Amino acid sequence: MATLDSKIPSGPLADKWRKHKTEIKLVNPANKRKYHVVVVGAGLAGASAAASLADLGYQVTCVVFHDSPRRAHSIAAQGGINAAKNYQNDGDSVYRLFYDTIKGGDYRAREANVHRLAEVSVNIIDQCAALGVPFAREYGGLLANRSFGGAQVSRTFYARGQTGQQLLLGAYSSLSRCVGQNTVKLVTEHEMSDLVVVDGHAKGIITRDLKTGKLHRFAADAVIVATGGYGNVFNLSTYARGSNVTASWRAYKRGACFANPCYTQIHPTCIPVSGDYQSKLTLMSESLRNDGRIWVPKKKEDVKKAPASIPEADRDYFLERIYPSFGNLAPRDVSSRAAKRMCDEGRGVGETGLGVYLDFADAIQRYGKQAAARANLQNPSSDKILELGEAAVAERYGNLFDIYKEITDESAYKQPMRIYPAVHYTMGGLWVDYNLMSNVPGLFVLGEANFSDHGANRLGASALMQGLADGFFVIPYTIGDYLAGQKPGSRPSPEHAAFVAAEKNVADLITKLMSIKGTEPVAYYHKKLGKIMWDHCGMARTKEGLTKGIALIQELRAEFWRNVNVPGSAENMNQALEKACRVADYLELGELMCRDALTREESCGGHFREEYQHPDGECLRDDEKYAHVAAWEFQGEGKEPLRNTEPLNYETVKMSVRSYK
Repeated sequence: MATLDSKIPSGPLADKWRKHKTEIKLVNPANKRKYHVVVVGAGLAGASAAASLADLGYQVTCVVFHDSPRRAHSIAAQGGINAAKNYQNDGDSVYRLFYDTIKGGDYRAREANVHRLAEVSVNIIDQCAALGVPFAREYGGLLANRSFGGAQVSRTFYARGQTGQQLLLGAYSSLSRCVGQNTVKLVTEHEMSDLVVVDGHAKGIITRDLKTGKLHRFAADAVIVATGGYGNVFNLSTYARGSNVTASWRAYKRGACFANPCYTQIHPTCIPVSGDYQSKLTLMSESLRNDGRIWVPKKKEDVKKAPASIPEADRDYFLERIYPSFGNLAPRDVSSRAAKRMCDEGRGVGETGLGVYLDFADAIQRYGKQAAARANLQNPSSDKILELGEAAVAERYGNLFDIYKEITDESAYKQPMRIYPAVHYTMGGLWVDYNLMSNVPGLFVLGEANFSDHGANRLGASALMQGLADGFFVIPYTIGDYLAGQKPGSRPSPEHAAFVAAEKNVADLITKLMSIKGTEPVAYYHKKLGKIMWDHCGMARTKEGLTKGIALIQELRAEFWRNVNVPGSAENMNQALEKACRVADYLELGELMCRDALTREESCGGHFREEYQHPDGECLRDDEKYAHVAAWEFQGEGKEPLRNTEPLNYETVKMSVRSYK
């Protein structure tokens, strides 16, 4: 059984991080260059960690499976990044951001980790502005803010609808500077295929060169995994198609516990599925809910009518009706389930009936009248107000409207967007302690790849915050506490028996996949797995459905290993082989997710068990039995994993029924 020591510092919550930084062990500056750290991943968390550690003097190798770190999925984030700056003077504070995040996660996150995240959030904005990130600014030059779900203050900093891209370019510039100075060795188009553990400590990785097929060994004093989430287990999601769980899953099979895998986030504002030919789904930023109003027809017979022909009295602005305190900015899990209920009632719109409207007509009128007043226009025509209003909306969200037009061939300026929930993020991940180290000493996990900060539901604009917090402001301190206990120069040689065995393990897996020579392509199994996951472990779950899902996944996995067809050769670039390795991991992860959801007999955040709900359809938690982290431990091929638990002890916040009404 794994030992789950969270290493949470003693003392008052607001003092824990400051106290911890003064007490942890340090590495002598002259000794730092004797330690070698391998960072896997170069998104926000990976790139910022690699650059920060290199600046401290460590030897750093950054491994990424892309041809450039600029392709990391962090680039796809649209809406913004939270920080408790209180620039709007609307009552925000570090404590309020902490509380909103704890409550948003339905009281299933660690207090200490979340408070630290809120503390360092204020530094992130300064760091990124110094890196040249072009945050939006108000007329007077101050950084602008907007609101996101689950908060009643404006704390989200943004760069139009391209915040992730601009932040990644900032982190990438830091990484590139270090690469140019030869303090970081950047290894591109290599995918981590195994973790090397020596005497119980993580001491390196095995990678596969995606261009040549060759396997490589990288020895290190510590390994950092920052490879993002695992939402592509559902096949259709808002993730980039290359996003995968392989690095985390191979670490899991080497002893790292996988925490809360069933906690997956369904984002309410995505473009609906249009057919099974799709390879992915597209997000429409949560920032649109600042000005867009979500509604469905009140009458079932109106769902096929043009939205403009439905009178205001016959529209149900259901989020405003059900959650008047937060309205259209209710948290993602709450908003998604509400949209699903409307569609289940037969009031969904679009060809499939799986959609709701996101309408900007009121915002266009409001902004148009404001612009006319600023221009001192007397009695402006309705057309002029429309023109000015559309220009104002375009200034805020233009690129998002362009994306919508390109995909749907519809103008969201002229008619409402159609949206529906889709898989967007995973709150589960490898278990880590307060230092962001897994239960395997020497293995650190950052960003979405770990479980630590968001509980059962992530609030919007918090993913970018966590990735940069972990990379720029946490790991530079905490990794030294581990390395100080490792003798400089003691890392094993790549010729060590553990490296040889790990490389053989990867080679055997590849040989097995290539030798099956079945009849169905990898995509066939990924699609089938995705449907099983969405039907049985998606927005709504039941004991019966999860039990069935486990059985179906086991059958599908057996068929995969019997009948998958991987064409080509393992000795060169082979994308079918890359996908086969990833889907093989998904077929194991999917079962673990269902198993985790089955054993958690409560509803909380993104984990909604239909058997456990309040009369009004909201989540019914069981704090007495399930106020803990479930950390699953691999027991060997063909054996059921072991469920370990870490109690969630709340010292400051009182667990209560989460309400946004």
